[in-house]
Amino acid sequence: MNKDIIMNEIDFSKLNGLVPAVIQHHSTLQVLMLGFMNKEALEKTRSEGKVTFYSRTKERLWTKGESSGNYLYVKEIITDCDNDTLLIMADPAGPVCHKGTASCFGEEEAKGFLYKLESIIKQRIEDDVEDSYTNRIFKAGVNKAAQKVGEEAVELVIEAKDDDPDLFRNEAADLLYHFLILLKVKGFTLEEIEEVLQKRHKPGK
Repeated sequence: MNKDIIMNEIDFSKLNGLVPAVIQHHSTLQVLMLGFMNKEALEKTRSEGKVTFYSRTKERLWTKGESSGNYLYVKEIITDCDNDTLLIMADPAGPVCHKGTASCFGEEEAKGFLYKLESIIKQRIEDDVEDSYTNRIFKAGVNKAAQKVGEEAVELVIEAKDDDPDLFRNEAADLLYHFLILLKVKGFTLEEIEEVLQKRHKPGK
């Protein structure tokens, strides 16, 4: 967790001792909720690693999940350019909204799910789940993982020449899934591949 935030630089004066805190899913980047923090709430959040707000209705510190167990585990804390708003990247332990949805702004979105899937793949491998297909491919090594990527790529090309949207989408999903396993076998992450693409990108071209 990033603890490099300098408390004295954060401007708590604009909202009478409070700053807005936007909570974003660390993996999928979906916006989960908005709350407010005072200095004590931010200090507690940093020290305990779980998001704590200042509740304006209860007029006290309130750790998200203190009654439900659906804590928000902090991964990174970022300030905006004016140092008067916080962006907190977190991993939720369960539904964030009191209505039972993944986010206070609606259900979980498919956008960004690749990072969540990467995390699931990592967990299946690290937990050495015996009946996991993912774990079996990983244990078989780089040759097997690369072979599966090749097979799925060929199947995707074949489907691209046909006219069945559902089959094409499914083959594309299979390819991405096996690609993530191959990345894990090789010791790389999806973010590292994105960084390569980002460096290649030339705005306006």
